[in-house]
Amino acid sequence: MVKIIDGGVTAANGFAAASTHAGIKKNSTKDDMAFIFSKVGCVTAGTFTLNKVFAAPVKWDKARVYSEDLARAVVINSGVANACTGKEGDDACLMEAEAISEALSVPVNSCLVASTGVIGAQLPMTEICNGIKAMAPSLEETREAANKAAVAIMTTDTKPKEVAVEVELSGKKVTIGGMCKGAGMIHPNMATMLCFITTDAAIDKKLLQEATSAIVDDSFNMISVDGDTSTNDTVLVLANGLANNEKIVSKNEDYKNFYEGLSYVLTDLSKKIAGDGEGATCLFECQLKNAKTKQDAKILAKSVITSNLTKAAIFGHDANWGRILCALGYSGAEFDPEKVDIFFESAAGKLQIVKDGVATDYSEDEATKILSQNPVVAICDVKDGEYDATAWGCDLTFDYVKINADYRS
Repeated sequence: MVKIIDGGVTAANGFAAASTHAGIKKNSTKDDMAFIFSKVGCVTAGTFTLNKVFAAPVKWDKARVYSEDLARAVVINSGVANACTGKEGDDACLMEAEAISEALSVPVNSCLVASTGVIGAQLPMTEICNGIKAMAPSLEETREAANKAAVAIMTTDTKPKEVAVEVELSGKKVTIGGMCKGAGMIHPNMATMLCFITTDAAIDKKLLQEATSAIVDDSFNMISVDGDTSTNDTVLVLANGLANNEKIVSKNEDYKNFYEGLSYVLTDLSKKIAGDGEGATCLFECQLKNAKTKQDAKILAKSVITSNLTKAAIFGHDANWGRILCALGYSGAEFDPEKVDIFFESAAGKLQIVKDGVATDYSEDEATKILSQNPVVAICDVKDGEYDATAWGCDLTFDYVKINADYRS
């Protein structure tokens, strides 16, 4: 059973956080660096962007996560993505890790880094290193420290994104907490969005990676804001074992309970990103029912939430169901259009608008009321099998264009 608690990256035993204003973002006084630290070594798992143009921090972290046994710290900056920066960008990651190592007396290869912001600009390393030095002595295991770290990594986000849960493993209370950022350039294919999860669970590294990869495929890889896969997409999970549960080394009942807790955290953070899409006014969810295969279900659901015409209709509270059926049709997945049922659902009620591929005699006024809520759910039943999938996106508004037209200015 998953118990939701108030918390973020410091909710689990032994994790501390800090943040600071290093001066990376021009014309801003907001904190722009965050620090996560574990008092003991953590087994780690990660998934990263599949964009062939990937940032230097992605390269650095992949090497550490997949080759090193333990990690101790993560430093994140906002304002500059450190992507498309050549050797200087790679060297900057090493310099960051060395600064963390010196500040906390931990191995260089146990230090992870992440960046978000403008592509093509070099990291201001004097500011970055000074920021690390400033944060190291102020690391705290408090709720406030976690929240400040979540605020510091924001770019065009309108709110910090955090979550924490407790699960019971072998009679021990285990905590999983996390934070993420992302509002634009969101179309993860992991395989600009960053997510950091901390847990005090004791778990085998291989099983932690297997669980993370599977859950990311059903959570972060099922969201989209604008169809752009970032150069910096990263999900990192750190497990320090301080809950003292019996170490998970097989897919037993404890693994299933841990998986459920991690799934809740990653899915909740995914939805927070989708609902905070740049300029968005509501979270738009598509529940795809009864597809022939799981892959078909995922393809169909994601096709609906990535359709710009559908997203614009959601913004206009317009029950333009033809756009949904059209998006299903060009998805590439197999289904029979003449068997499709479509419903809209929100806090204002549930309404069937299509039966067997044809419009029902629904009330436009009632449909508008349902579509005027946040969130809005489209339920698409293709009646072709037994597989379901859910995808999350947001409406497409005038403000999305305004935000991205002068992002660098």
